[in-house]
Amino acid sequence: MINEDPTALVEAPVDTVSNRTDLEAIYDIPVTVSAVLGKATMQVSQLLKLGRGAVVELDRKLGEAIDIYVNNRLVARGEVVMVDDDRLGITMTEIVKSDRLP
Repeated sequence: MINEDPTALVEAPVDTVSNRTDLEAIYDIPVTVSAVLGKATMQVSQLLKLGRGAVVELDRKLGEAIDIYVNNRLVARGEVVMVDDDRLGITMTEIVKSDRLP
C-alpha cells in the first residue's frame, strides 16, 4: 500500500563514510569570498569629481553588520576584525538562510 500522506517522513539509512568521501571531491574547488561594508549610488559626474581623500558615504552605520558573499551569493553577516597590525578579517555573526533550493 502506498502512503498517501505527503507529510510522512521516510527514513533512509545514512552512510556517513560515503557522504564524507563524496564531499571531499569538492573541497578543492575555489570560491570567492567578499565582504561588503556598504553601498552608495551616485551619478557618473559625481564619481568623476572624486579625488584623493574624498569620502563616499555608504548606506551602513558604524558598527552595523557587513554582508558576506560567497560567489556573489549572500551567505552571512559579520563584523570587521583586526588580524595583524596591518590586516583586516571578518568574523561571521549570522548565517543567512536561503529560500533558494539547491
